[in-house]
Amino acid sequence: MWGEEKRGIHVNQAELLCKDGCGYYGNTAWQGYCSKCWRERIRKTETTKPENGLHGDRGFQLTFSKFEEKKSVEKGRRSSTMKRLFWGTPSPPRQAESSEGQEAALQAFQSLEPGDFPGFLKLLRKPTSQRLQSRCTAFLNTIEAYHDLPVEKQSDLVQDFYQNIAVHFNGLPEAQVLQMMEHIEKLIMTRLHKWVFCHDSCDDEQKDLTLQRRIKSLNWVTPQMLRVPFPKGGSDSDPYLPAITAIIEMDAKRAPQDKLICVSKCSQNVFQALALANSQPANADDFLSGLIYVVLRANPPRLHSNMNYITRFGLPHSLMAGETGYYFTNLSCTVAFIEKLDGPALNLTPEEFSSYMQGRRMPSRPAEGDSQRRAWENREQLDDLKKRQEKVDQGVRALQEQLEQWVRSVQEKVDEVTAQSALLENHLAESFEKSAGNARDQSVLVLRNDASHEAGPEETEC
Repeated sequence: MWGEEKRGIHVNQAELLCKDGCGYYGNTAWQGYCSKCWRERIRKTETTKPENGLHGDRGFQLTFSKFEEKKSVEKGRRSSTMKRLFWGTPSPPRQAESSEGQEAALQAFQSLEPGDFPGFLKLLRKPTSQRLQSRCTAFLNTIEAYHDLPVEKQSDLVQDFYQNIAVHFNGLPEAQVLQMMEHIEKLIMTRLHKWVFCHDSCDDEQKDLTLQRRIKSLNWVTPQMLRVPFPKGGSDSDPYLPAITAIIEMDAKRAPQDKLICVSKCSQNVFQALALANSQPANADDFLSGLIYVVLRANPPRLHSNMNYITRFGLPHSLMAGETGYYFTNLSCTVAFIEKLDGPALNLTPEEFSSYMQGRRMPSRPAEGDSQRRAWENREQLDDLKKRQEKVDQGVRALQEQLEQWVRSVQEKVDEVTAQSALLENHLAESFEKSAGNARDQSVLVLRNDASHEAGPEETEC
């Protein structure tokens, strides 16, 4: 059934690889290159910029070359200062002790089980790992102190730190070195997440809002339009619901590798749902269609920021090769497809696509008895729950505003009563003073009258 109709969603596997043909996966964030080739390309561009401006007479070239030489010396001096700030000054007299301690630390690290991050933290606190711990602590303190740097500069510093710190595990096999670097990444980026995620120097937040509005405007897209296979005679629940849950959980993670685990879990659940729908193994087009359907259904929070965070601060080997690299590359293709989605991709005419986008037309429901009818009903229920949740949120906000207004009114009444009581106390005090003064005046008059009555008979006798 699916093969009879024209597919609008198709991706060539060669398009997922790096443009330089190095064999690694490319990414839209690096214009189709892998992270290694992209950084080399940027460095070559930066080094060729001064050469493009060397035109003019010979005297100007000599003067400019002296200026460049002086500038390179100052740059080397600044870089050495930054290296001393990050790594500290070398200590040749303690070289033998450090090598022995490093061997002991490597033996301890080699005994770690894969993914045992708490065990790694325990080993990091031991005296044999003091140098590694001090380097990590110094780097963290420096990045936190200079958190106002542009996010691309912070990304370069973190990637350089990964390269320099990997030398510490040279005595281990390659697989264990990758595991140790994953622990280092989790240690560093869990602490730096609040400083570098969705940084003020970039426009990730605006792109997140644009992407969310775009996905929300495409809520009418059905699985039939995307050619997403559904299991025949399946259960009432959506088979892609575990994948939707996994991609939503990505925003709650801090370390790039933990976010990549959510992407991998989502992709694996998509493959499981496709396996239930098809008797044959799922191909790349079916997987991409299913992933697009999952992203449209989930509308993950801050998807653009999370993907940029992974590309900037994740380990290169996690994105350039392997299962996680393949899944993340397909997720990047999914986002690019959603941003450029048009009518022909959904086998619709431009007029039909425009009417759907403007809400003048709604897709027809699947026929009764079709397994996709249950998914449609679940989607309608989910949309209804979302609307109810929005109404509940509005009611909560209104209730909170009323509560705050009531608290303010009570406070105003309390202040008013306090002011009135103060005035009443002053009035009572004044009244008391006046009554006391009148009583004294009356007592004086009484005494005077008594005195005059006593002196009266004497005067009459005289």
